[in-house]
Formats: sequence, structure tokens, C-alpha cells
Amino acid sequence: MCDSLVAIGEAAEFGVTLFAKNSDRPPQESQVIEWSMPRNEASTTATHITVGGLHGPTLRCLLSRPSWCWGAEHGVNEAGVAIGNESIFTRLDPRGLPPALIGMDLVRLGLERAATARGAAEVMTDLLELYGQGGTGHDVALIGHERPYWSSFLIADPTDAWILETSGREWEALQVTDVAAISNRTCIPSFDAAHRHPAQPVERLIDPRLAASRAVLAHRPVARAAIEAHLRSHDSCAEPGWSVCMHVPDVEETTASMIAALAVGATPTVWMLLGSPCRNSYNEYTF
Repeated sequence: MCDSLVAIGEAAEFGVTLFAKNSDRPPQESQVIEWSMPRNEASTTATHITVGGLHGPTLRCLLSRPSWCWGAEHGVNEAGVAIGNESIFTRLDPRGLPPALIGMDLVRLGLERAATARGAAEVMTDLLELYGQGGTGHDVALIGHERPYWSSFLIADPTDAWILETSGREWEALQVTDVAAISNRTCIPSFDAAHRHPAQPVERLIDPRLAASRAVLAHRPVARAAIEAHLRSHDSCAEPGWSVCMHVPDVEETTASMIAALAVGATPTVWMLLGSPCRNSYNEYTF
């Protein structure tokens, strides 16, 4: 489970795009914050497969990454592109498919290889169509079984943002005009109508969090302090623990969080923490 939101330019405080995400993962899973430094390579070994046909140097990135995998839950690159992913489920069953890319791999590939939000979406969809998705998105040694899923993404730069939703190799992208929030469900209306899993309990476990994120974005200009308070909040749930700052024992817990300020003509400023936002403080990172 996760929650992501963005306010572009004039919709945000001081006219600086704000991007934020809470990463909800198994409570015992360790996550690391690390820099991915520029490198030249024609291929890279992702979580389950090797990705080839790559060109040019990568961009410097700040990543928050579950320690067992190559990909990232969320991050920002030196060009001011921010990406976060959400697990989603559709009518297509991800279980039993061969190892391929996972959503976290696509986050990192987009950040390392694109200088704009649109460019990142193109990198991610090109690789998605070429390699597909497959394989566990959770640490089998920790939870005892494979847990594959599809992913949706929120992608932003200082002047542009996109929602990208996937099901296997299929995808749809929607450009954001001012503000947007996503959670663990299909949110693009046409993609939702075509792909939403009929048994997913979105009304109980997801829609209250999504509504809370949208309520924060409705107060203009959107302020970083309001976003930070939202990421720490526990009042956005219909079921105990399933809030934006999540605490569901032995199931899901917020294990990392990020807020990024993406200004035109300036390097990004990022605030990250590991653990629950309600218990920990954000550290500032600059490029």
C-alpha cells in the first residue's frame, strides 16, 4: 500500500511543485536511502532480470529502496524528476508469470534515464512493453511466499506531471493539469473501467486515503507543512490502521516517506525518512 500526491507550480506554495509519497511495506522489511551515481552501461541487472539496450550515462538519483531489490519505492533525480509507485490489482492475475520487471525497477529506470516527467513515462512504458512485468514485489525470505502485483506511478518535474497505470504490458497515461493523488487502485477513469479488479475492497481500504489526499490538495496553494501533516495522519481510514500513515500489525506499515520541492531552474530539495512519519523526522537532502 502507498499514497502519492503532487501539486504543480502555481497550485503549490511559492509556485514550486511539491511531490510526496508514503511507502507502505511489510513492517519488518528494511529500506535504505541511497544515492545512485552516474554511470555508463549498455545493460543493468534489475531485481529479477537483466535489462539491455540502454544508452548514454545515467542521472544522479536519490532513492529510497527496499534492501532486497534493485528498484526503488520513490526517488528524485538531479534534473528534478520525482517518481513513486503504488501496487494495484486488475482483472489480469499477476501470479505465475515469469520473472520480468517490477514496478520498483521501473521507478529507478525512469529516474536514472529521463530528464523530464514525460521522458520518464516514455522510458518506463517502452521498457514495460519490451520486458513486461513479473515476479515478486516483496521479499520472499521475509513473508514466506511470492507476492507479485502491477503498479501505478505518479511522475513529476517542475512544470509537468503524469499518472501512469499498468496491467501486465498494458498501460495508460494521463497528464496532470494542476494537482493529483493516487493510491492502491486504478484512478484513470478509462483504465479503471477496463481493468479494475471487481473484488478489490477499494471502498474500505483505499478510497478513504485517496479522499484525504485530495482534500489536502483542494486547499490552494498547497503547502509543504500541510502535506507533511497529511503524511503523518491517522484519520484517513474506514478500517483501523489503514490510514495514510499506516499501522496494520503484521501486514502493512509506512516504512519510508518523501517530500520533494521541484523548482524551475534549480536543483531539487528532498526530505526523506525511514520508518513511520508519525514517529520520525525528515532529513533534508540537496543535489
